[in-house]
Amino acid sequence: MWFWTMSVVGDVWFGFSWLLNQLPKFNPVKTIPDMVALRRQYDLPDGTSTLPGIDVFVTTADPIDEPILYTMNCVLSILASDYPVDRCACYLSDDSGALIQYEALVETAKFATLWVPFCRKHCIEPRAPESFFEQEAPLYTGSAPEEFKNDHNSVYIEYDEFKERLDSLSSAISKRSDAYNSMKTEEGDANATWMANGTQWPGSWIDTTEIHRKGHHAGIVKVVLDHSIRGHNLGSQASTRNLNFASTDVRLPMLVYISRGKNPSYDHNKKAGALNAQLRASALLSNAQFIINFDCDHYINNSQALRAAMCFMLDQRQGDSTAFVQFPQRFDNVDPSDRYGNHNRVFFDGTMLALNGLQGPSYLGTGCMFRRIALYGIDPPEWRHANIVVDDKRFGSSIPFLESVSKAINQERSTIPPPISETLVAEMERVVSASHDKATGWGKGVGYIYDIATEDIVTGFRIHGQGWRSMYCTMERDAFCGIAPINLTERLHQIVRWSGGSLEMFFSLNNPLIGGRRIQSLQRVSYLNMTVYPVTSLFILLYALSPVMWLIPDEVYIQRPFTKYVVFLLVIILMIHVIGWLEIKWAGVTWLDYWRNEQFFMIGSTSAYPAAVLHMVVNLLTKKGIHFRVTSKQTAADTNDKFADLYDMRWVPMLIPTTVVLIANVGAIGVAMGKTIVYMGAWTIAQKTHAALGLLFNVWIMVLLYPFALAIMGRWAKRPVILVVLLPVAFTIVCLVYVAVHILLLSYLTF
Repeated sequence: MWFWTMSVVGDVWFGFSWLLNQLPKFNPVKTIPDMVALRRQYDLPDGTSTLPGIDVFVTTADPIDEPILYTMNCVLSILASDYPVDRCACYLSDDSGALIQYEALVETAKFATLWVPFCRKHCIEPRAPESFFEQEAPLYTGSAPEEFKNDHNSVYIEYDEFKERLDSLSSAISKRSDAYNSMKTEEGDANATWMANGTQWPGSWIDTTEIHRKGHHAGIVKVVLDHSIRGHNLGSQASTRNLNFASTDVRLPMLVYISRGKNPSYDHNKKAGALNAQLRASALLSNAQFIINFDCDHYINNSQALRAAMCFMLDQRQGDSTAFVQFPQRFDNVDPSDRYGNHNRVFFDGTMLALNGLQGPSYLGTGCMFRRIALYGIDPPEWRHANIVVDDKRFGSSIPFLESVSKAINQERSTIPPPISETLVAEMERVVSASHDKATGWGKGVGYIYDIATEDIVTGFRIHGQGWRSMYCTMERDAFCGIAPINLTERLHQIVRWSGGSLEMFFSLNNPLIGGRRIQSLQRVSYLNMTVYPVTSLFILLYALSPVMWLIPDEVYIQRPFTKYVVFLLVIILMIHVIGWLEIKWAGVTWLDYWRNEQFFMIGSTSAYPAAVLHMVVNLLTKKGIHFRVTSKQTAADTNDKFADLYDMRWVPMLIPTTVVLIANVGAIGVAMGKTIVYMGAWTIAQKTHAALGLLFNVWIMVLLYPFALAIMGRWAKRPVILVVLLPVAFTIVCLVYVAVHILLLSYLTF
């Protein structure tokens, strides 16, 4: 009876969950940016442009887990993007405060004097050098094909030298610091870390001290590349490689290094805190009307991407009410079969795109362009008051920053930032200090939201709740690409953080049922679906473990008549998949993507999602939130295999339920085969039918857990045919053991 009750509750929840997933797709709308119209309206005949400014934010937390080369490729793709140079600025936030990140950025700026003109001259894609040079035969669309080969070879050589310089930075900084420290005359002085200009680095030192370690140092702001109108003073490397950029724009966008101040006495608020620090610092320098943020492992894959987002922001119909434009996440390190559903196209290309028919998609953490005033918590035009009070209680005590907020609200645009001075840099360092946003509206109604693992969804929810809308932008050539965790354990850790943060949102003041006063009804349903979906895993796990009932001698029925019940379930499942087929056909998703989504949802439902629910229960009881863990982008040591990390099995406790489910289903099929042999003459036709229908469920779970079974095999999974052999052998062994035990017991009882 208890199982029947749980089954009914589970089926009711499945139906409710399905409705939550379907209702927001009531009015699906596809949107495509019109680049030709944008250029016709904003690009002038003299080569200049009237497009508004964009501040690009890049965040990195650690140079170990997030390799420097990835971060610098991200920066290079931004500097080389097809957007007016004088209206674009790139801000790199380094949460580690490490000198190696700053000096790597300086090296990147030097290499950019060669790389950026090369990209513009030959119209290459993508404009991240690591990805570009990995291509076996890059498609050429430039106007100088006879020069391309020579330029390509020269830039490739320079890029190799650039990577070597990055690799040698750690030892160079260490040797330089040792040399400077040895010249000190006073004994007992701390061993500082020294910059190339002979000054002490204000951030984390190699030999850490109390105020020079990760998590405890002053704020740092350094302008690596000033605005193009004032020049860069870097020189050009083109002459050293005999490259001709005479007819090419060699200017570079502004480039700024930021490391927000940290102090053990204050909560740093993870990524949201870093983004808010960038938001304040950029307001004092460039104060662009629009902002787009990237994780450091992403890069601009389509140089037109920034312009594409502008098509929606400047749309004369709903542009002024559009707070942000979200792009899908794409990854270029995923194995061809996408074993663990990293691309997640059913969600990105189906669910998110369909939300354009409502208020729009949610904010998904990276590759999203914002309207600055929307992040400031200002209402959309139709709800905005005439006189908005900009006070220090809400925005902080910096007078220049308060003035910049007023200018942003009044849309007072200045394409040329103020000259770099010691006073300006000091003020920027002040607004990125550890305690600047304490006792203010930052992280609540201003900026990116604090105190939750998934700051992205809650930030988008807060903006939608004010009445703003958003748009989802897809391009024929993917706008952005990044690095995904292709190792199963790392992927599941990522899922735990996302799903745990979603549950946190449900139990917070941002609950979709009560929060967001101006959110449309179906938009509210979509947010509710995003916050409660992990609960579904509890019932899936229960069903997935039910095959152990095969081990019980007597037959167990969930419903009677059992045959009609199974047929009923099959009809429902078939109907759901037909609807799924219609959705993916509309979204342009392949069957493989759809199937991988189904498989990984089963894996997650027996591991990551229950773990997230457990975390949430602990959170409610102990008030301890979801632990933030930076997803490691380091790969396995086997550099000869691009997908080596895919075959590295790293066992963690959350994989135990999935393993049990897999073993239970293998055992259930084996026992069922054994029972068929033992009771062949005793079972009625109805009993045989019940057994056959019951096995369909076991086989279905086995098929869904196929990627997990490959993960267990480790490097043997490179030959999946081995699994096809092992499973029948396992079934047969269990079957024979069951028959043998049955015979022994029968003999014992007879004796």
